[in-house]
Parts: sequence; C-alpha cells; structure tokens
Amino acid sequence: MFDTKDINQNKIKIACVIHSLSIGGMERVMSVLLNEFAVMTSVEVHLLLIGKKREVHFDLHPAIHIHKPEFEFTDYSRSISTLKTIPFIRRTIQELEPNAILSFGEYWNNLVLLSLYGLPYPVYVSDRSQPNKNLGRIQNRLRNWLYPKAKGYIAQTNKAMEIAKQKNWNSNIKVIGNPIRCIPEAANQVKENWVVTVGRLIKTKHIDELITIFARINQPDWKLIIVGGNAKKGILLKEYEELISKLQMQDKIFLKGSQSDVAPFYQKSKLFAFTSSSEGFPNVIGEAVSAKLPVIAYDCVAGPSDLIQDEITGYLIPERNEQLYVTRLKQLMENESLRAKMSANTDSIRLQFDASVIAAQFFQFITQTTTVKKKPSL
Repeated sequence: MFDTKDINQNKIKIACVIHSLSIGGMERVMSVLLNEFAVMTSVEVHLLLIGKKREVHFDLHPAIHIHKPEFEFTDYSRSISTLKTIPFIRRTIQELEPNAILSFGEYWNNLVLLSLYGLPYPVYVSDRSQPNKNLGRIQNRLRNWLYPKAKGYIAQTNKAMEIAKQKNWNSNIKVIGNPIRCIPEAANQVKENWVVTVGRLIKTKHIDELITIFARINQPDWKLIIVGGNAKKGILLKEYEELISKLQMQDKIFLKGSQSDVAPFYQKSKLFAFTSSSEGFPNVIGEAVSAKLPVIAYDCVAGPSDLIQDEITGYLIPERNEQLYVTRLKQLMENESLRAKMSANTDSIRLQFDASVIAAQFFQFITQTTTVKKKPSL
C-alpha cells in the first residue's frame, strides 16, 4: 500500500477509479484524463483498478500511482470478489485521503459509492454508456439511492444531463464531453469517393440499414467503407456479407473488419455516416469531425447533437427517418462545395473537445472543494 507519509501535503490529490484500462472508449477517456492531471502543477494522481481485468493498455505518466487489490476477481466467485472489493476501496481511500474521487462506469459507480458510504471524501461519478440504460432492478435502485449522495455527476451530453435531472440523480450536474482523439491530416493524401463508418458491429449501430441506404442511392463512383469487427460472440459480419451479396453491391460496399489503426480510413474518406440508435458519447463522430469530415447521423440518445451542428458541419436526421437520411446523404455525395463548406466549419468543434480543454473542465469541477477532512477513526 502507498505510504501517504511521503506525500507533499500541498498537492491536490485526485483518486480515479475504474474497472480496467483495457482497450475501450471509457478506458481511453480515463487514461487521457489521468495523463493530463499528472502534468498539472501541484497535482498528485492515484488510480484504483477494481475490476476483473486490472489491465493497463494505455501509456500512463510515470507519476501516476496505481493501486490494485491483491486478490483475483473471478467469474465463478463474482459475489465474493465484489464483497472483497468493497473494503479494498474503502481502505485505500482512507489511507490516501484524496481531495477528489472520480469514478467511471454505471455498475462500478454504485460499488464505489457503496464502499465509501459515510466517509467525508467527495466522490464524482460519470455514466459512460447510453444515459437511460436499464441496469436491472437491483442496480437501478442502487443508482437512484446512491447517486444523489455523490458530490457531483458528470454527464457526457446535454441529453444525459436532462435524463439525470429527471431521475433526480444529483443536484450538482456538469456536462463534459469526451476528449476527441485527433486524426491528423496525412501529407499529400488524395481523398477517395468514400463514405466511411467506424464502430463495433452490434445491432444498435444498424449497419444493415446503412448498407441498404447506400444501395438505394447507388452512386456509381462512390464506395461505402465499414470499419469494425464483431462484438463479443457476435456474428453480424457474416450477416452483412450476405446482405451485401444479396444487394449485389460487392464492388461498392466493403467490410474491413477490426483495424488497429483507423486513421487512414478517415483520412482517405470524404464523408462519415452514422446510423446508431443509442450511444453514450459517440467517439467516432468526434474522430470524424477532427478529420474534418462532414457527418450525417441519426439524432439518437445521446451525443450526435453535441458533436454535429445541423446543416453547418453535417446533418442530424430524426431517428429512423430513412427517407430523409437517403436524401441528405445523396446530397452530400453529389455536392462537393457543400462538403467543403461543412468541412471548413469543423474547427470550433475540434477545439471544444481538445484533450487539455476537457481535462481542465473535469479538474475544475471535481476540485470545487479542496479541503480534506482527516481520516475518521474506526
């Protein structure tokens, strides 16, 4: 366990809690925040990894202190592992005496708040998936009881904030989006007549609908590029291959599967298309915007409306209005000057979600109170 006696007491101490830093959108955001906090003046950063896989797949600043339970979190003894995690969280936080605690993940937020119940340290929680996601009867009740006890709630989007207010989850709510991973311009890159989409192949992404829409437009000089592999135990890649074959679009629509580097696909494309029906914060739209691509997306819950300025940087289509989607996508494909105009308007969005800007907003919100109460006697 980390020796708190060696800590400079003048530093602001932040403890971040997450299940893992394996590959994933939520995990990437946490890693960015950790690294940004670590280079701030007079800030000390701690990371608690409390899930089954306590992995770190991202490069972290060497000044970040990592804490993991000594026991193994196993599926066959999940309940016991969860119960053993509670005293680990509580004991670690009591020893660290942080100025602020930042927790990510719906189920994990419940566990963190339950573990720290009655302690004086301010806990800020953030859900990282669809804001109205049903967690199940027990977890829903825990969230409704525990979230109001947090010091603050961070919503990824304005829609998420509305839902949180409706459910009375907290009275101190702040909307802070995700830091957008910048897609740099490639030197001497020639753009292709590509419409690109990126994301894991799951039903709620509705890639089959995008395939059908593209086939309906049937622009002979354009191609649809789909980047993403099956989600765990998924079989959609095969289904989409069969659909493309049925539509006789094998020479126009291409399934690229999972890619370790998606940047070249953004860089070579002229448009980004998104047909998801539910999101927490669609990072891929942010990446497309950073690559200066006009974006067309359904205005789903939640996120597209925070990242796309309708008719300025792209088009927001009312949910499941397929005919309007067809019309707008066709318009973008046929109108080069419109695409150029929308591309030129993306700068303000890209700057708004810059990593340093987002980290500063998180830091300001979670350090509203910086006086640490002394560790209570047991």
